[in-house]
Amino acid sequence: MQVWPGTPYPLGATWDGSGTNFALFSEVAERVELCLFGGGEGNGHGASRSSAAASSGSGDPGQEPTEQRIELTEVDGFVWHCYLPGIGPGQRYGYRVHGPYDPRRGQRCDPAKLLLDPYGKAVDGSPRWNEALFSYRSGDPGALNTIDSAPFMPRSVVINPYFDWADDRAPRTPYHETLIYEAHVRGLTLLNPDVPENLRGSYSGLASAAVIEHLTRLGVTAVELMPVHQFVSEQRLSERGLSNYWGYNTIGFFAPHNGYSSSAEPHGQVAEFKAMVRALHNAGIEVILDVVYNHTAEGGALGPTLSFRGIDNAAYYQLAADDPSRYLDYTGCGNSLNVRHPHALQLIMDSLRYWVIEMHVDGFRFDLASALARELLEVDRLATFFELVQQDPVVSQVKLIAEPWDVGEGGYQVGKFPPLWSEWNGKYRDTVRDFWRGQPATLPEFASRLTGSSDLYETSARRPVASVNFVTCHDGFTLTDLVSYSHKHNEANREGNQDGSDDNRSASYGAEGPADDPAITEVRARQVRNFLVTLFCSQGVPMLLAGDELGRTQRGNNNAYCQDNDISWVDWADASKHADLLEFTRSLAQLRREHPVFRRRRFFSGEPAAGDTAGLRDIIWLAPSGAEMAGRDWRDNGRMSVGVYLNGEAISEPGPRGEQVRDDSFLLLFNARAEPVTFRLPGPAYAAGWAPVVDTSGRRDGPSLGPGATANVPARTILVLKAESAGG
Repeated sequence: MQVWPGTPYPLGATWDGSGTNFALFSEVAERVELCLFGGGEGNGHGASRSSAAASSGSGDPGQEPTEQRIELTEVDGFVWHCYLPGIGPGQRYGYRVHGPYDPRRGQRCDPAKLLLDPYGKAVDGSPRWNEALFSYRSGDPGALNTIDSAPFMPRSVVINPYFDWADDRAPRTPYHETLIYEAHVRGLTLLNPDVPENLRGSYSGLASAAVIEHLTRLGVTAVELMPVHQFVSEQRLSERGLSNYWGYNTIGFFAPHNGYSSSAEPHGQVAEFKAMVRALHNAGIEVILDVVYNHTAEGGALGPTLSFRGIDNAAYYQLAADDPSRYLDYTGCGNSLNVRHPHALQLIMDSLRYWVIEMHVDGFRFDLASALARELLEVDRLATFFELVQQDPVVSQVKLIAEPWDVGEGGYQVGKFPPLWSEWNGKYRDTVRDFWRGQPATLPEFASRLTGSSDLYETSARRPVASVNFVTCHDGFTLTDLVSYSHKHNEANREGNQDGSDDNRSASYGAEGPADDPAITEVRARQVRNFLVTLFCSQGVPMLLAGDELGRTQRGNNNAYCQDNDISWVDWADASKHADLLEFTRSLAQLRREHPVFRRRRFFSGEPAAGDTAGLRDIIWLAPSGAEMAGRDWRDNGRMSVGVYLNGEAISEPGPRGEQVRDDSFLLLFNARAEPVTFRLPGPAYAAGWAPVVDTSGRRDGPSLGPGATANVPARTILVLKAESAGG
């Protein structure tokens, strides 16, 4: 086989139509071997059967057992590289890195371990748990383990980067017009009877006509996919017969997870993912990826050696200064990526650009984003990572959403990210849950969350869209479970029900779990509707958890990260039982889409519209008596009922062409009390009449109400009224 010098950039394996360039960064390495496994030679189709070194078994059935090792002799800037003519797509490969193994100094090179390429664009297979995957002897963490790991390791795969995108164009939906739908590729599609059976649970299944029709009818403008970077299920889960279903355990930041591919090709997941994005874009739906750059699947000091640890441990991981054998862990997963090292930062930025440029994704949600801001021990709002994102001409132009916390001290950073970023608003979730379950002293904060959380975002020059509002997400109860369980029920996780949060802010309303009592089922259904109306009528960006519109339950499990079964999957067969809920959710999305007063781009000013002779401010808070809320009303800790007038004539921000935006005015009456409340409606200066639009108590087609009339709002109910003009 010919071996040419190649180039140090781009990193990873890059096929140019004639051969493949391989490049790997390692500052600590003394020697690096590129290991080829059968397949991929000769225009990408033939298989290399020769062996220049010891052969090994395969991590998966069907892979060739022979291993050909090629020593990389070219090194530039700590990048080891070569070019192999004739090697093309489908070629399986890995690396062996020779160098110091001294954990006390943070060095963990072990050439007995086959390593995945950190820049690999595809992975074939998955680890088979065996002692060989670890660089220490079982029972003796201080002894080097020299057992060859190749028989138990997956392989990186050379890909064909070429794809016919046709006329694909990014939807570029403005934030204020966005409705996010958080979904799991496998869980959303696996039980959908309208998806072809061979495509269920895959990227192609998510791109199927049935799923896209559901999303478009629901009004979804962006799917936020739970991790699709190549990930690994932990050994402890495998030993319990479980798996890492959620996928927050990345081992390949450039590779689409192969478990979500319906293709038989070892790198077919790449083209399949691209086809999914193209299909969603054709339907006007953006693709946002939930990404996990804060840690990797290699865990702590006793974790496996799969890639980064064996390549350059100190470059990729944050190590304790006083004991480099110990990993700093701000994630609860054993390690934290070393965002202080230039090559670790380069890895993250190169990965982000790759997914935007080559895979056409439209944005990212950063898991435990506070971990990326840790320059030393403190969370630095202007950390190097955020500065790089701010100045990057590609990454800065897509949607960037932070999960603004990690598990380290001082990690809860809601409202403290830079102006370019939006955030999962955990305070919104908590406050809305507290308000509707009747917690005292929540009304003032509820009002702030409903109006875009200006207390969190306005001082940093951000707008309401900085707040991604959600009541439920993958982590915690579903919406149905939120009103059906007072406590978590995670026994299926086999951790003694000790895992998962105890701070659920939920209520069961008389029975824990499923109930046949009509009074209980009615109040639960009403509370679900209250949460949905609150979400869709709040300023900011609403996010809906997949299946909440179909009444999905996890049977009280609030931490289903390891449940790849019907606990987590969306039950489409049961959807007909919840047809009313689905239609209700669709109607709310339509209401929001048609009325800009619910999705303002700027915060309320408390001022009237220019030239408005009536002098009505853009927002007015009303007590049930009809009078404006006064200071003493806001200080009344027992107050759980309030009205809010949204003035459609006082929208201050212009339309896309500079035109004045005008809308209908609305009056929202909230009653979180367990008994009905009578509201007196405002006088004729506000409207000539009020037409009911939404009533979460289930009453339908209520009559219009005149100015100054009284409106009976039942217990735990929202009444949304639209202003009528004098002419009808």
